Amino acid sequence: MNNSINHFPLPANEPVLKYLKDSPERIALEKELEKQSSNVIEIPLIIGGKEIYTGNTAKVVMPHNHSHVLAIYHKAGEKEVQMAIDAAMDAHKIWSEMNWATRASIMLKTAELLSTKYRATINAATMLGQSKNIYQAEIDSACETIDFFRFNASFAAEIYKTQPASNFSQLNRMEYRALEGFILAVSPFNFTSIASNLNMAPVMMGNTTLWKPATTAILSNYWLMKIFIEAGLPDGVVNFLPGSGALIGKIALSSKDFGGIHFTGSNTTFNTLWKEVGEKLSTYKSYPRLVGETGGKDFIFVHPSAQAREVATAAFCGAYEFQGQKCSAASRMYVPESLWAEVKNEMTSFASQVKMGDVMDYRNFINAVIDEASFENIVSYIEYAKKSKDAEIVFGGTYDKSVGYFVAPTLILTTDPHFKSMEEEIFGPVLTVYIYKDNEVFETAEICNTTSPYALTGSVFGRNRVEVMKLCEKLTYAAGNFYINDKCTGAVVGKQPFGGSRASGTNDKAGGEFNLIRWVSPRTVKETFVSPTEIFYDYMK
Repeated sequence: MNNSINHFPLPANEPVLKYLKDSPERIALEKELEKQSSNVIEIPLIIGGKEIYTGNTAKVVMPHNHSHVLAIYHKAGEKEVQMAIDAAMDAHKIWSEMNWATRASIMLKTAELLSTKYRATINAATMLGQSKNIYQAEIDSACETIDFFRFNASFAAEIYKTQPASNFSQLNRMEYRALEGFILAVSPFNFTSIASNLNMAPVMMGNTTLWKPATTAILSNYWLMKIFIEAGLPDGVVNFLPGSGALIGKIALSSKDFGGIHFTGSNTTFNTLWKEVGEKLSTYKSYPRLVGETGGKDFIFVHPSAQAREVATAAFCGAYEFQGQKCSAASRMYVPESLWAEVKNEMTSFASQVKMGDVMDYRNFINAVIDEASFENIVSYIEYAKKSKDAEIVFGGTYDKSVGYFVAPTLILTTDPHFKSMEEEIFGPVLTVYIYKDNEVFETAEICNTTSPYALTGSVFGRNRVEVMKLCEKLTYAAGNFYINDKCTGAVVGKQPFGGSRASGTNDKAGGEFNLIRWVSPRTVKETFVSPTEIFYDYMK
């Protein structure tokens, strides 16, 4: 009998490997890149631990070489979605009642498999299928995914040990139950780590999931699913359902056993799901938990006391790493007149030095955007700026989809703080700059605060700490992750729990204990040792 009380201390973050020439990690990665790019694999659904081949298929291609097919995947139909719901509910009782330390051990084993045996595999799949360079894949599909597993075990330990007070006449305890139903996990293309955590944060707390992966990230997500199984995850705890989001959502949200949504994606999609849940509240056993991160229009605000080189570095990396396809990517910037010339020159110099192309060429800083729809959307903003009297292209503005979906890092300068590309989410390598007068810092900060419906990330640059802190207060609700003298991307699990409010989501902070608490339904239990036998109050006697 295991009656131990387990404690998992906060871990160190997974080290980011360097991938220098002839290093063991570089050799392993190159071998895996060659293997995965040379074979077309078939990806089934995985429901209740069983592989399901529906015959309704589509292709997985490289965004940087869209004629190159990596895999053929099968799509779920109505029958398969219902099978997944049944499998999730069958697994729910066993998984939710399992000793939490056993669940944690599966999470920690998954982390160890990713750190060692499958590190090259998951990074190669992310590079090829999502067009990330080595560094962007390493910090995401390896390091952040591993961190989520290890930190979540520690956060869960802290939650479970939080108990109410008792005394000698009674014993009080708090039971942290899984939610009474399955969780629909809807994951995006841009972060393999997010796809993993959208499932495994609820799973750590005893829940079971239906996983709708993004169609443009199915290769890496399929490998994640296989690794979960190898780590010992029981059948039906996670059910892998590639296919139509509208179809899967319709059936899942119509089930009485629907318990919640863990979502990362567009604001429009999350709003649609939220409305549909609201319309069907009488269907469900309990009020569903709705947890979502929905994007942003992230800013860099530059105080006149800032250093131009620091600003330019943060702006370039924050806006253009992974082609700007991060919910946290810098998309609008406010620069004082006195610094603009120097910031522009530094950023233009960076743009002239970086290369763009295939992920297999390690010299390329910029790779492809995810698909044709994204490419066309990004191009529409560039062309709009080219034709506008209120804007000009400082650098970039070129694009080509003949081989892959390539958009050059683009800097737009506008005279209108409410210009279209200053207000609307683009999700590509486009940064728009507005120049303000040095004596209008706080008036411009108010424009920054009220311009966008989103409030995900933002940063302020300046050496004047008194002024910087005033800006920090002015922009209190403008960003859920706020950075001082740093780029507005790159949140690390356990250090900067991630999430925003306003139109950016429910701000439940992935990478912290706040998110895990959302996936439990506490029950307070009071045991009285000697029960009362009188009904009258003392003063009545």
